[in-house]
Amino acid sequence: MIHNELDVLAELVPLGNDLKIVELGCGGARLLTELLQRAAGSSALALEVDGVQHAKNVARLPESLQGRLQFMRESATAIPAADGGFDLALMLKSLHHIPLHAMQTALAETSRVLRPGGWLYVSEPVYDGALNAIVKLYNDEGLVRAAAQAALDQALRNGQWEQIAERRFEMPAHFPNWESFEQRMLYPSFADHQITDSLRLAVKAAFDPHCGADGAHFTRPMHVRLLRKMVAIPSQDATKAV
Repeated sequence: MIHNELDVLAELVPLGNDLKIVELGCGGARLLTELLQRAAGSSALALEVDGVQHAKNVARLPESLQGRLQFMRESATAIPAADGGFDLALMLKSLHHIPLHAMQTALAETSRVLRPGGWLYVSEPVYDGALNAIVKLYNDEGLVRAAAQAALDQALRNGQWEQIAERRFEMPAHFPNWESFEQRMLYPSFADHQITDSLRLAVKAAFDPHCGADGAHFTRPMHVRLLRKMVAIPSQDATKAV
């Protein structure tokens, strides 16, 4: 069981103190914030399309990270950054939220803003487990999660990336009560799940057996793929011309 995914990232990627990082679909940017607090010389750009979440991020930016962490309300399909400026890109449970037709665009944009040899860390929830069985009653992500993996496979075939590592692990997910689950999972600010009264009751009926005196405890299976941007090798003709 992995309680902090930053431990997985640190195992796979050499995290120095002077990294330039971009997170695509940052949500609350918890992992990124902790990473910057550990790596005092690093800086980051965090993109989020959800206006409500973006406003929260800007309002609670820690004073210690002023000037090192910039939040922008932008999409991964049009990253507002110059070519080759980042060492590490993070997609934490975000690739499957990108529209299917735009996943390749987002991965191409990520390649553009990474330096040659830069890292892309993609973490995606696996379509399995008790929590997933509840969530799919109102938000079935089977198609988009499979599409996210297929998009990575296609990007690898395009020749811009090489896959360096792959990890599968489980993370705990805890909800103190039904109300906390309902607020966090049924009514997120970034999506309208079209929750009717009857659907809400069906989801609650599936959730309640998992909830005890200390709330509901689930394990969420995760799948990490670490890609690296290919470094261009000069052709023999170019080498002879030098």
